[in-house]
Amino acid sequence: MKIIAKLSLILSFLFICSSHAIASSGYISGAGEKLVNGVVNVATGTLELPKNIVVSSVDKGVAYGFSVGIITGVMHSIARTAVGALDVVTFLLPTGPSIHPNYIWQDVLTETSY
Repeated sequence: MKIIAKLSLILSFLFICSSHAIASSGYISGAGEKLVNGVVNVATGTLELPKNIVVSSVDKGVAYGFSVGIITGVMHSIARTAVGALDVVTFLLPTGPSIHPNYIWQDVLTETSY
């Protein structure tokens, strides 16, 4: 009987703590930001291809941009779309951004990192 009472007390405490965490504005805004970030990255993931062609061309020349930039762009397009989909699926677990820059239009001449 004492074990059940202790377990009930622990579960009640955890329930109270978790409801306060969910009700806090930090949790809700973090989850919402992650959801929006994920949806935008899924929708704009294909724009990594032209972005990487431009970034590679500016850094190392046009020939390099149209050869290696295309390969890099395809890889980053797939990665940004996949990470965006993962953010949409796991938006209830608000974590920091997985992609830098967060959106494709931020720091256009910066290569994407994960």
